[in-house]
Amino acid sequence: MDRETIGKRAREYHERELHPEFKDEVRGLIDAGAWKELEDRFYTELEFGTGGLRGIIGAGYNRMNPLMVRRASQGLAAYIKANGGTSSPSIVIAHDSRRYSDVFTLEAARVFCGNGIRTFLFRSLRPVPALSFAVRRLGATSGVVITASHNPAAYNGYKVYWADGGQVVPPHDTGIIDEVRKVGTDIRTMGIEEAAASGMLVYLDGTMDDAFVEMVKGHILRPKLVSERAADLKVVYTPLHGSGTMLIERTLGELGIEVITVAEQREPDGDFPTVAYPNPEEPDAMEMALDYGRRNGADLVMG
Repeated sequence: MDRETIGKRAREYHERELHPEFKDEVRGLIDAGAWKELEDRFYTELEFGTGGLRGIIGAGYNRMNPLMVRRASQGLAAYIKANGGTSSPSIVIAHDSRRYSDVFTLEAARVFCGNGIRTFLFRSLRPVPALSFAVRRLGATSGVVITASHNPAAYNGYKVYWADGGQVVPPHDTGIIDEVRKVGTDIRTMGIEEAAASGMLVYLDGTMDDAFVEMVKGHILRPKLVSERAADLKVVYTPLHGSGTMLIERTLGELGIEVITVAEQREPDGDFPTVAYPNPEEPDAMEMALDYGRRNGADLVMG
Protein backbone atom coordinates (compact mmCIF):
# COMPACT_ATOMS: atom_id res chain seq x y z
CA MET A 1 0.00 0.00 0.00
CA ASP A 2 1.46 3.37 -1.01
CA ARG A 3 2.14 6.17 1.47
CA GLU A 4 -0.61 8.39 0.11
CA THR A 5 -3.25 5.74 0.79
CA ILE A 6 -1.82 4.94 4.20
CA GLY A 7 -1.77 8.62 5.12
CA LYS A 8 -5.34 9.07 3.95
CA ARG A 9 -6.54 6.11 6.02
CA ALA A 10 -4.60 7.30 9.07
CA ARG A 11 -6.09 10.80 8.85
CA GLU A 12 -9.56 9.30 8.36
CA TYR A 13 -9.12 7.20 11.49
CA HIS A 14 -7.89 10.25 13.41
CA GLU A 15 -11.03 12.12 12.45
CA ARG A 16 -13.39 9.26 13.39
CA GLU A 17 -11.74 8.16 16.65
CA LEU A 18 -13.26 9.88 19.69
CA HIS A 19 -10.88 8.70 22.40
CA PRO A 20 -8.12 11.31 22.90
CA GLU A 21 -5.38 8.84 23.77
CA PHE A 22 -5.85 6.86 20.57
CA LYS A 23 -6.26 10.05 18.50
CA ASP A 24 -2.97 11.39 19.88
CA GLU A 25 -1.25 8.08 19.22
CA VAL A 26 -2.02 8.06 15.51
CA ARG A 27 -1.36 11.81 15.20
CA GLY A 28 2.08 11.25 16.71
CA LEU A 29 2.84 8.54 14.15
CA ILE A 30 1.68 10.76 11.28
CA ASP A 31 3.75 13.72 12.50
CA ALA A 32 6.81 11.50 12.97
CA GLY A 33 6.46 10.03 9.49
CA ALA A 34 6.50 6.51 10.96
CA TRP A 35 5.40 4.93 7.71
CA LYS A 36 6.35 1.34 8.49
CA GLU A 37 4.32 1.42 11.70
CA LEU A 38 1.45 3.23 10.02
CA GLU A 39 1.39 0.66 7.22
CA ASP A 40 1.07 -2.17 9.74
CA ARG A 41 -1.84 -0.38 11.41
CA PHE A 42 -3.70 0.57 8.22
CA TYR A 43 -2.84 -1.85 5.38
CA THR A 44 -5.81 -3.97 6.45
CA GLU A 45 -8.66 -3.95 8.96
CA LEU A 46 -8.98 -6.07 12.07
CA GLU A 47 -11.17 -8.92 10.88
CA PHE A 48 -14.38 -9.73 12.73
CA GLY A 49 -14.33 -13.52 12.80
CA THR A 50 -16.69 -16.22 14.08
CA GLY A 51 -15.76 -15.48 17.71
CA GLY A 52 -15.55 -11.71 17.35
CA LEU A 53 -12.51 -9.43 17.34
CA ARG A 54 -9.03 -9.94 18.73
CA GLY A 55 -5.93 -7.85 18.17
CA ILE A 56 -3.13 -5.74 19.54
CA ILE A 57 -4.35 -2.67 21.43
CA GLY A 58 -3.58 0.59 19.65
CA ALA A 59 -4.72 3.22 17.18
CA GLY A 60 -5.55 2.08 13.66
CA TYR A 61 -7.93 -0.09 11.68
CA ASN A 62 -5.71 -3.12 12.30
CA ARG A 63 -5.76 -2.67 16.09
CA MET A 64 -8.17 -2.98 19.02
CA ASN A 65 -9.43 0.49 19.95
CA PRO A 66 -12.65 2.34 20.76
CA LEU A 67 -13.52 3.00 17.10
CA MET A 68 -13.25 -0.67 16.13
CA VAL A 69 -15.31 -1.64 19.18
CA ARG A 70 -18.01 0.85 18.21
CA ARG A 71 -18.04 -0.44 14.66
CA ALA A 72 -18.34 -4.06 15.77
CA SER A 73 -21.13 -3.10 18.16
CA GLN A 74 -23.04 -1.26 15.43
CA GLY A 75 -22.89 -4.33 13.21
CA LEU A 76 -23.96 -6.62 16.05
CA ALA A 77 -26.79 -4.24 16.94
CA ALA A 78 -28.09 -4.33 13.37
CA TYR A 79 -28.00 -8.13 13.37
CA ILE A 80 -29.75 -8.39 16.74
CA LYS A 81 -32.56 -6.08 15.64
CA ALA A 82 -33.08 -8.01 12.41
CA ASN A 83 -32.65 -11.54 13.73
CA GLY A 84 -33.19 -11.47 17.50
CA GLY A 85 -36.78 -12.62 17.26
CA THR A 86 -38.10 -9.87 19.56
CA SER A 87 -39.24 -6.27 19.35
CA SER A 88 -37.49 -5.57 22.66
CA PRO A 89 -33.95 -6.90 22.27
CA SER A 90 -31.43 -6.78 25.09
CA ILE A 91 -27.75 -7.55 25.62
CA VAL A 92 -25.42 -8.22 28.56
CA ILE A 93 -21.83 -6.92 28.62
CA ALA A 94 -18.98 -8.05 30.83
CA HIS A 95 -15.24 -7.40 30.76
CA ASP A 96 -12.01 -8.79 32.15
CA SER A 97 -8.84 -7.22 33.55
CA ARG A 98 -7.11 -6.41 30.28
CA ARG A 99 -5.98 -2.90 29.45
CA TYR A 100 -8.81 -0.66 28.20
CA SER A 101 -11.43 -3.37 28.82
CA ASP A 102 -13.46 -0.91 30.89
CA VAL A 103 -13.20 1.74 28.16
CA PHE A 104 -14.23 -0.68 25.41
CA THR A 105 -17.14 -1.89 27.54
CA LEU A 106 -18.62 1.58 27.85
CA GLU A 107 -18.12 2.25 24.13
CA ALA A 108 -20.05 -0.91 23.28
CA ALA A 109 -22.81 0.01 25.74
CA ARG A 110 -23.18 3.47 24.19
CA VAL A 111 -23.72 1.92 20.76
CA PHE A 112 -26.23 -0.72 21.85
CA CYS A 113 -28.26 1.83 23.80
CA GLY A 114 -28.07 4.23 20.85
CA ASN A 115 -29.60 1.51 18.69
CA GLY A 116 -32.49 0.88 21.06
CA ILE A 117 -31.10 -2.31 22.59
CA ARG A 118 -31.50 -2.48 26.35
CA THR A 119 -28.08 -3.09 27.86
CA PHE A 120 -27.25 -4.87 31.11
CA LEU A 121 -23.77 -4.03 32.31
CA PHE A 122 -21.57 -5.50 35.03
CA ARG A 123 -20.02 -2.59 36.91
CA SER A 124 -16.71 -4.41 37.40
CA LEU A 125 -14.88 -7.33 35.86
CA ARG A 126 -16.47 -10.78 35.72
CA PRO A 127 -15.40 -14.12 34.23
CA VAL A 128 -17.06 -15.41 31.07
CA PRO A 129 -19.32 -17.97 32.85
CA ALA A 130 -20.95 -15.12 34.78
CA LEU A 131 -21.80 -13.44 31.46
CA SER A 132 -23.24 -16.64 30.01
CA PHE A 133 -25.35 -17.17 33.12
CA ALA A 134 -26.64 -13.58 33.10
CA VAL A 135 -27.64 -13.81 29.43
CA ARG A 136 -29.80 -16.85 30.15
CA ARG A 137 -31.20 -15.62 33.45
CA LEU A 138 -32.25 -12.27 31.99
CA GLY A 139 -33.52 -13.77 28.75
CA ALA A 140 -31.21 -11.49 26.82
CA THR A 141 -30.84 -11.69 23.06
CA SER A 142 -27.05 -11.58 23.08
CA GLY A 143 -23.95 -10.97 25.16
CA VAL A 144 -20.48 -9.50 24.75
CA VAL A 145 -17.32 -10.06 26.77
CA ILE A 146 -14.38 -7.72 26.32
CA THR A 147 -11.47 -10.15 26.65
CA ALA A 148 -8.57 -11.66 24.73
CA SER A 149 -8.59 -14.89 26.75
CA HIS A 150 -5.05 -16.27 27.04
CA ASN A 151 -3.27 -13.92 24.63
CA PRO A 152 -0.30 -11.82 25.78
CA ALA A 153 -0.83 -8.48 27.53
CA ALA A 154 -0.63 -6.45 24.31
CA TYR A 155 -3.94 -7.90 23.11
CA ASN A 156 -7.61 -7.36 23.79
CA GLY A 157 -10.73 -8.70 22.14
CA TYR A 158 -14.49 -8.68 21.72
CA LYS A 159 -16.36 -11.99 22.02
CA VAL A 160 -20.02 -12.36 21.06
CA TYR A 161 -22.54 -14.71 22.69
CA TRP A 162 -26.12 -15.56 21.77
CA ALA A 163 -29.29 -16.12 23.79
CA ASP A 164 -28.24 -19.61 24.88
CA GLY A 165 -25.20 -18.15 26.66
CA GLY A 166 -22.74 -19.78 24.27
CA GLN A 167 -20.51 -18.15 21.68
CA VAL A 168 -22.25 -17.52 18.38
CA VAL A 169 -22.51 -20.45 15.96
CA PRO A 170 -23.99 -20.72 12.44
CA PRO A 171 -25.93 -18.98 11.10
CA HIS A 172 -25.47 -16.16 13.61
CA ASP A 173 -21.68 -16.00 13.29
CA THR A 174 -21.56 -15.32 9.55
CA GLY A 175 -24.64 -13.12 9.74
CA ILE A 176 -22.98 -10.88 12.32
CA ILE A 177 -19.77 -10.76 10.29
CA ASP A 178 -21.73 -9.58 7.24
CA GLU A 179 -23.41 -6.80 9.24
CA VAL A 180 -20.11 -5.62 10.73
CA ARG A 181 -18.58 -5.40 7.26
CA LYS A 182 -21.45 -3.17 6.14
CA VAL A 183 -20.86 -0.55 8.85
CA GLY A 184 -19.66 2.78 7.53
CA THR A 185 -19.60 6.12 9.30
CA ASP A 186 -23.15 5.87 10.66
CA ILE A 187 -22.58 4.57 14.18
CA ARG A 188 -25.42 5.50 16.52
CA THR A 189 -24.58 6.12 20.17
CA MET A 190 -26.17 7.36 23.38
CA GLY A 191 -24.43 8.96 26.34
CA ILE A 192 -23.99 6.70 29.37
CA GLU A 193 -25.78 9.05 31.77
CA GLU A 194 -28.70 9.51 29.38
CA ALA A 195 -28.91 5.75 28.81
CA ALA A 196 -28.97 5.03 32.55
CA ALA A 197 -31.58 7.72 33.22
CA SER A 198 -33.85 6.41 30.46
CA GLY A 199 -33.60 2.79 31.59
CA MET A 200 -31.79 1.69 28.44
CA LEU A 201 -28.70 0.95 30.53
CA VAL A 202 -29.10 -1.21 33.63
CA TYR A 203 -26.20 -2.00 35.96
CA LEU A 204 -26.05 -5.52 37.33
CA ASP A 205 -25.43 -5.75 41.04
CA GLY A 206 -24.71 -8.42 43.64
CA THR A 207 -28.09 -10.05 43.06
CA MET A 208 -26.76 -11.60 39.85
CA ASP A 209 -23.64 -12.81 41.67
CA ASP A 210 -25.83 -14.35 44.37
CA ALA A 211 -27.86 -16.21 41.76
CA PHE A 212 -24.73 -17.39 39.95
CA VAL A 213 -23.14 -18.78 43.12
CA GLU A 214 -26.35 -20.58 44.09
CA MET A 215 -26.56 -22.07 40.60
CA VAL A 216 -23.00 -23.38 40.84
CA LYS A 217 -23.59 -24.87 44.28
CA GLY A 218 -26.77 -26.46 42.96
CA HIS A 219 -24.73 -28.53 40.50
CA ILE A 220 -22.73 -30.35 43.18
CA LEU A 221 -23.00 -34.05 42.42
CA ARG A 222 -22.55 -35.27 46.01
CA PRO A 223 -23.68 -32.49 48.36
CA LYS A 224 -23.63 -34.75 51.43
CA LEU A 225 -19.98 -35.63 50.82
CA VAL A 226 -19.10 -31.94 50.40
CA SER A 227 -20.87 -30.96 53.60
CA GLU A 228 -19.10 -33.72 55.53
CA ARG A 229 -15.60 -33.44 54.07
CA ALA A 230 -15.19 -29.89 52.65
CA ALA A 231 -13.18 -28.76 55.66
CA ASP A 232 -10.62 -31.49 54.90
CA LEU A 233 -9.94 -30.14 51.39
CA LYS A 234 -7.26 -27.51 50.85
CA VAL A 235 -7.22 -25.70 47.49
CA VAL A 236 -4.60 -23.35 46.06
CA TYR A 237 -6.05 -21.03 43.44
CA THR A 238 -4.55 -18.48 41.05
CA PRO A 239 -6.57 -16.15 38.81
CA LEU A 240 -3.35 -15.25 36.91
CA HIS A 241 -4.24 -11.54 37.37
CA GLY A 242 -7.62 -12.19 35.75
CA SER A 243 -11.28 -11.96 36.72
CA GLY A 244 -12.09 -15.15 38.60
CA THR A 245 -11.01 -14.35 42.14
CA MET A 246 -14.19 -13.03 43.69
CA LEU A 247 -16.53 -15.78 42.48
CA ILE A 248 -14.07 -18.64 43.03
CA GLU A 249 -13.15 -17.56 46.55
CA ARG A 250 -16.78 -16.91 47.45
CA THR A 251 -18.24 -20.12 46.01
CA LEU A 252 -15.64 -22.48 47.46
CA GLY A 253 -15.62 -20.55 50.73
CA GLU A 254 -19.39 -20.89 51.12
CA LEU A 255 -18.96 -24.63 50.66
CA GLY A 256 -16.53 -24.69 53.58
CA ILE A 257 -13.46 -25.35 51.43
CA GLU A 258 -10.21 -23.63 52.41
CA VAL A 259 -8.92 -21.55 49.50
CA ILE A 260 -5.38 -20.21 49.46
CA THR A 261 -5.09 -17.67 46.65
CA VAL A 262 -1.65 -16.90 45.18
CA ALA A 263 -1.13 -13.40 46.58
CA GLU A 264 1.26 -12.27 43.84
CA GLN A 265 -1.32 -13.10 41.16
CA ARG A 266 -4.55 -12.28 43.00
CA GLU A 267 -5.15 -8.68 41.92
CA PRO A 268 -6.46 -7.97 38.40
CA ASP A 269 -3.68 -6.57 36.21
CA GLY A 270 -3.83 -6.28 32.42
CA ASP A 271 -0.04 -6.30 32.21
CA PHE A 272 0.08 -9.83 33.71
CA PRO A 273 3.41 -9.02 35.38
CA THR A 274 4.24 -12.50 36.72
CA VAL A 275 3.55 -14.55 33.57
CA ALA A 276 4.45 -14.40 29.89
CA TYR A 277 1.03 -15.79 28.94
CA PRO A 278 -1.97 -15.74 31.32
CA ASN A 279 -2.85 -19.29 30.34
CA PRO A 280 -3.19 -22.07 32.95
CA GLU A 281 -2.37 -24.58 30.21
CA GLU A 282 1.17 -23.14 30.07
CA PRO A 283 3.37 -24.93 32.66
CA ASP A 284 5.35 -21.75 33.41
CA ALA A 285 2.17 -19.82 34.23
CA MET A 286 1.29 -22.31 36.98
CA GLU A 287 4.73 -22.54 38.61
CA MET A 288 3.91 -20.03 41.35
CA ALA A 289 0.64 -21.78 42.20
CA LEU A 290 2.31 -25.21 42.23
CA ASP A 291 4.96 -23.87 44.59
CA TYR A 292 2.17 -22.58 46.87
CA GLY A 293 0.56 -26.00 46.69
CA ARG A 294 3.71 -27.81 47.72
CA ARG A 295 4.46 -25.39 50.58
CA ASN A 296 0.89 -25.50 51.91
CA GLY A 297 0.24 -29.19 51.45
CA ALA A 298 -2.67 -28.49 49.11
CA ASP A 299 -4.85 -31.27 47.73
CA LEU A 300 -5.71 -29.36 44.57
CA VAL A 301 -4.21 -26.51 42.54
CA MET A 302 -6.55 -24.50 40.28
CA GLY A 303 -5.85 -21.82 37.67
